[in-house]
Amino acid sequence: MKKNLIFLVLLLSVSGCIEAFDIDPEINESESVLIVEATLTNEVKKHKIFLSRPSDFASVNVEDSIYDPVVKLRPILSTVVYEPNALVIVNDDAGNEYRFSESSPGTYTSDTAFAAEQGINYELEVVTVDGTAYRSTPESYQGSSQIDDVYAFRDFNEQGKEGVYIYVDGSSSDPDAKYYRYTYEETYKIIAPEWRKDDFILSNYDPCALPVITYDLDIVERENEFGKVCYGKQVSADIIQNSTLNLQNNKIVRFPVRFLDRNNYIISHRYSILVKQYVQSSNAYNFYRILNSFSSSESVFSSIQPGVLEGNVSAEGNADKKVLGFFELTPVVEKRAYFNYVDLFLNEPLPDYAIGCFPRSAPEAHVSYCFTGLTGGGCPLSIVESVNINLISYYGINDGTVGICPGPYVFTYRACGDCTVLGASEVPEFWME
Repeated sequence: MKKNLIFLVLLLSVSGCIEAFDIDPEINESESVLIVEATLTNEVKKHKIFLSRPSDFASVNVEDSIYDPVVKLRPILSTVVYEPNALVIVNDDAGNEYRFSESSPGTYTSDTAFAAEQGINYELEVVTVDGTAYRSTPESYQGSSQIDDVYAFRDFNEQGKEGVYIYVDGSSSDPDAKYYRYTYEETYKIIAPEWRKDDFILSNYDPCALPVITYDLDIVERENEFGKVCYGKQVSADIIQNSTLNLQNNKIVRFPVRFLDRNNYIISHRYSILVKQYVQSSNAYNFYRILNSFSSSESVFSSIQPGVLEGNVSAEGNADKKVLGFFELTPVVEKRAYFNYVDLFLNEPLPDYAIGCFPRSAPEAHVSYCFTGLTGGGCPLSIVESVNINLISYYGINDGTVGICPGPYVFTYRACGDCTVLGASEVPEFWME
C-alpha cells in the first residue's frame, strides 16, 4: 500500500508553516504533483506564494521528518523539492498585474506591495520551467470581521494536563463572515539560567599539532550582558478553524487557538501571542477542514478515496498534470496579548529550562588529531574541542569533584549560559514589559 500512497507537504499560512497529509492513492511514482500555497490578504505588503513538489513517491513516512531537537523548529521534510524558476503572476479584473519573483527556493514574493481589495476578483497564473501552465479559478472575498479580545486563562485540557489556554473573542456584522481560520505568532522571553559574566575564549588552536596540540584558552569577562536575556519566536503549524454558521448571532466567544502546557519553558517569564483571524469562503474552509482531517489521521497510510481533496488550481489543457493547493483571498485582522507566568501561577515553580543545565567537566586539552600511537579513551570531548564548536559556556573553576574525567573548569551546555542559542538578543520592536 505504501507504494500507492503519497505523503505530501503543503505550505500552510502566509508565514510558511508545513503540514503533512495523505492524498489520492491512485497517483503513482511516475507522476509529479505541483503543490501550491497562495493566500492574498487585505494587508498592504509583499505577498508570498509557495511552490514545491514531493521528490519521492515510494515509501515516505513520518520518520522522514527532520526536526531541530533543541529549538523545535517546524519540520523540514527531506522529501520536498522546492519548485524553481517559475513564472508567477496574479491578475485582477481591474486590469492590474502583480508579478512575483523567487526570493528563496520555492518562495515567490511580489515585486511590489499591494493589498487585495474587497469585491475584486483575482486569478493566479503559474508557468513552470517545463512550460506547463497552471491557473486558479477567479477568487475574491466579501466578509469582514474583528477580534474583540485575546486573553489567557489557566485551565486543564481534554487530556487532563494543566496549562494555559489562549482564547479569542470576535464578532462580525457581515452575514458573509461565517468561516474563520487562525494563525498565531508567539514571542517569549528567555533568561539563560546559568549565565556568567565570564566566558571561554579560544585562539591559536591547532588540533593536529605535534607532539601536542597548541592553543590559547582564556577566561575573559563579557563586555555586556549579551546572551543573558533573549526573545524566542514560533509560528503556528496547525490548521485552526472555527465557524459561526449554526449560531444565532455572528459572535465568536471563548474560542481556543492555543494550549500551553504549564511545563512549557516558553511561558517561564513573559509571553506574547499575536493572533490573526482570516475570514474564509465556504470552499476554502472545506479545503482546509478536509486537509486537517488528513494530517490528524491516526494512520499516515490510511485509505483516502481519490478526488476527496479538490483545490481551485489546475493545469491548463492537461488533466494529467497533478496539482494540489488553494488560491485564497481573505481579509485578516489581528490582536496581541501578553502574560507573565506569575500572573497565572503565583508562587509556583517555573517550568524546567529547554535543556538540562547541570554542570559538567572534561580535560582541558586532547591528544593531537595527527598522533598515530595508542591513546586512552572514555572521556568526553575536551574543553578546547567543545569551545571550538561553540558547544559550552563557562561555569566556574572545578574543585575536582565534577566530571568523570575532571578538568580545571566546569561548564554547561551553551544554551544554558547563552540564550542566543534559543532566541535573538534584540528586543522586538513591539515588545512591552
